[in-house]
Amino acid sequence: MALTISSSAFAHEGHIPSRFTCDGEDLSPALAWSGVPEGTRSLALIVQDPDAPDPAAPKMTYIHWVLYDIPASASGLAEDTARSGLPAGTRIGTNDWGKKAWGGPCPPIGRHRYYFRLFALDTMLGDLGAATRDDVEKAMEGHILASTELMGTYQHPAK
Repeated sequence: MALTISSSAFAHEGHIPSRFTCDGEDLSPALAWSGVPEGTRSLALIVQDPDAPDPAAPKMTYIHWVLYDIPASASGLAEDTARSGLPAGTRIGTNDWGKKAWGGPCPPIGRHRYYFRLFALDTMLGDLGAATRDDVEKAMEGHILASTELMGTYQHPAK
């Protein structure tokens, strides 16, 4: 079975509800995955927006969440991990707001795409300090057994 990721909050390529964004409660959405390959020692999750700042003229990929050393036995994350907690041992990297936390969609203009990229790794990455996406991706090199992604979109409601 292939590695897959989904959310009960939105469908793949669907609209992310505002409660998970800066226009709402800014909660992390519930995520579920299956098909973790044999030999997986840990998982990593990177949430990114490749459409920043403007989808018509993107200049950067904005990082919203970096998690690594998620236990291989975990089958997902509950909604609002700030309150519900992460699986024991999970490490949090630094997002582009400079925080070790979920930062929900908050596009300055237009409809942006948000990719929830999950990686199955044959190792634990260990303490990488205030690791950024680049740090985690460098540490993952040569250790990725499988990967998958879920994409949702968001645009500020018309005001």
